[in-house]
Order: sequence, then C-alpha cells, then structure tokens
Amino acid sequence: MKILVFGKTGQVARALIAAGPAAGVQITALGRDDADLRDPAACAGAIARMDTDAVINAAAWTAVDAAEDHEAEAHVVNAEAPGAMAAACRDRGVPFVHISTDYVFDGAQGPAWKPEDSTAPLSAYGRTKLAGEQLVAATGGRSVILRTAWVFDGTGRNFVTTMLGLSETRDALSVVGDQTGGPTPAAAIAAACLTIAKALHAGQGAPGVYHFSGAPDVTWADFARRIFATAGRPVTVTDIPTSDYPTPAMRPANSRLDCRSLEATFGISRPDWQAELDAIIKETLS
Repeated sequence: MKILVFGKTGQVARALIAAGPAAGVQITALGRDDADLRDPAACAGAIARMDTDAVINAAAWTAVDAAEDHEAEAHVVNAEAPGAMAAACRDRGVPFVHISTDYVFDGAQGPAWKPEDSTAPLSAYGRTKLAGEQLVAATGGRSVILRTAWVFDGTGRNFVTTMLGLSETRDALSVVGDQTGGPTPAAAIAAACLTIAKALHAGQGAPGVYHFSGAPDVTWADFARRIFATAGRPVTVTDIPTSDYPTPAMRPANSRLDCRSLEATFGISRPDWQAELDAIIKETLS
C-alpha cells in the first residue's frame, strides 16, 4: 500500500516514516519544499499528481502561542490546506486521515470529551484547527479526523524533552497541576493513522471524527514526576495553578478524550504512555 504523508520533520511525521516498512506501507513524505501548507492549491496538486492509496496529514501550524498574533496565517495552514487536501482526496477517491487536537474544546466540563460534544476553542490555534475539521468534513469524502493531545517523543520539542533538559540543571520545578489529559506517544498516533488508512482503503471502518490519547490521564505535574522518576532525576515538582503560569493562548483545563468509538470502529485501544516513556528515556539516557 502507498500512503502520501504531509509532513517530514514533525513528531508524528517522523514516526510515520519510521513505521511504514514494518507496516507494509510505502511512505512518501512531503516537507515544506515539496508542498507548502501555506499554499493549499499546491497541496491539492501534489495529491492529484502522485500515485497513492491514501493520504495522511501530519503537518500543521503547532506554535500555539504564536498563533494568537498570526491567526490568519495559521488559518491557511490548519484549515484551508487540510480542506484542499480532503477535496483532492475525494476527487481521487482515496481516503484522507487528518490529525486534529483537544484544543477544539474549552476544557470546562468534567467528563472526558466525546467526539460529538460541542466545541468551543479558547485560542486562535484551536479555532484554526476546528475550522480545518469543518472544511475536511464538508468535502464529503472518506475522511477521518483524529483528535489527539499532549503528543511526545524522545527527540522533538515536547514536554518530555523539555523536562529532561531542565532536569540537567534544576532540582526543583513548578508545574501546572490543574490541567488534565492523556499524554500520547507520537509512535502510537502514527500506528493509529496507518491502521485507519488501511481500513478505509479496504472499505472498512467509517469516516468521521474520533479521539485518541494515551492512558492513564494525568496532570502536567504528575506527568513531570513520572518523567523524573523514570529518568532517575531527583527533581522536586510543586503543583501550581494555570493562573501562575500565564501564556498568550489559553489551554483547556480538561483535555481528557473519550476514545471508545475509535476502538469500537477500528479496534484501536488507548496506548500505555508510561511504557512508551520508559522506552524513550531508556534509549535517550543509554
């Protein structure tokens, strides 16, 4: 099977490239030089001219705080480009998998968010990602929108690598303790995207919006504690409220995602992020 991936250097894109051979998939990954998401027509053109059985969009404007001052640019990348991709996939009759985010929710409710729950993004980033979902769905193609949260691997710029870096020079840190979510390994997201793309290509599963995040759900502070404990770093973590760590973009307090429909439809269960963290830290520190 041949799959076209938008993205080359991001966490999930790298994981897709690495996972392709073992999954029996030939991955063609397009970076900015090949198809710039700031040019939606170029993205659609790449799909139209390339031989592929499915398309996965693993590229996005992910600079959450910067989007507050550059919402128009982020909208092109996060909304218009995915919409153009989805339309091109529909016209070619190939499935499209698009990665989205928990930031489409305001985080105000207590239970985990279901795919059908009402959206109310708090930030420019969340608004642009929600607009992308809407444009993808509006094409009417065989598209799956996969919302995920708190993505990490061992090499990219993410919470795990940031905490490990800080632990080199710090023995105490204050970390937000009133935001909750499921840390999600990039490798697990890549595997889920490949499973979905294969199923859709085979005429199985169903288009729509699904949720995917790691288990168990934790706060950022507890996530940090687990990182330090696993790495053997004696760093004391103090819980602080979000109000003590202001950022330009508001974050949802509750990023917990209800992933049951993904398991029921595609047989994909929530990954154990602790096991993946253990493997990443073992490799990083070896």
